Amino acid sequence: MVANLFEAIPDILPEERFEELFSGDSVTVERIISRGHTSPSSGWYDQPRHEWVLVLKGRGVVAFEEGEAVSLGPGDHLLIPAHRRHRVAWTDPNEDTVWLAVHYE
Repeated sequence: MVANLFEAIPDILPEERFEELFSGDSVTVERIISRGHTSPSSGWYDQPRHEWVLVLKGRGVVAFEEGEAVSLGPGDHLLIPAHRRHRVAWTDPNEDTVWLAVHYE
């Protein structure tokens, strides 16, 4: 089945949207859509697997617990090692930010 990462984006997006595109034994690929969304302020993501993330459209900032913040725009990608605590600190409120995330062992 053919699909397009830029189609079927809702007009109303009350919260960040996570959509699993593929999952196998040791890898998961997902599309994430943000529109001014950030990670919950209650804590940090601390994931058991590595995450490679690519911004396809829009802009965002990924912040790390130790103080580093990385700004990403279209075509920028970032490897987040397993258990490196991070959060999405900002996404553009005026346009969709479309992320492709690959989680792997």
